[in-house]
Amino acid sequence: MTPRAFVFDAYGTLLDVHSAVARHAPRLGGAAPAVSALWRQRQLEYSWVLSATGDYEDFAALTDRALGHALAAHGIRDATLRADLLAAYRDLDAFPDAAPALARLAARGIPTAILSNGEPAMLGAAVAASGLRLDAVLSVHALRRYKPHAQVYRLATDRFACQPHEVAFVSANAWDAFGAARFGFRVSWLNRAGAPAEYWLDALATTIPSLDSLS
Repeated sequence: MTPRAFVFDAYGTLLDVHSAVARHAPRLGGAAPAVSALWRQRQLEYSWVLSATGDYEDFAALTDRALGHALAAHGIRDATLRADLLAAYRDLDAFPDAAPALARLAARGIPTAILSNGEPAMLGAAVAASGLRLDAVLSVHALRRYKPHAQVYRLATDRFACQPHEVAFVSANAWDAFGAARFGFRVSWLNRAGAPAEYWLDALATTIPSLDSLS
């Protein structure tokens, strides 16, 4: 059955979260890869902890906090660099396979959307800067809850007035793919790195190596 909509995670799936640090790598020196990895790790961990405790702080603030921690952990105290990295996060590069995949789906008449933890302003800026064309950009901000809470995935079924099994969902984040599968979406786990399956995704989702694999 043709899906009623294709819904994509944004950060790490369509948008390269490490491109912000990559632009300023010479200023970070050899610490650049570790800073980028820790920044992303803490950004996600903070969202999970807030959701588990019933609290909320928007994703832009979490991104700033996580960056501050990552820089401090590596002894970097450059306020200008921190500001430049945050600005770059609002202007992330799209993965090369993102725009062609969205174009193919549009040619087939299938609506596409982003469903993201991103705060609306930062998410809108990143999508606009990337040049990606979608029919909807859905943010968790109105719910004040983060993925993988079930209410977040319901934003997509409400937007397209359909049942969970009518939505094809794509995420490069295994924990997100698991949450979407538990909600009832037809999930593709985008495993660009060829990592071992986790979160039972070998049974719950289709694993794809790139967005070129989407039909």
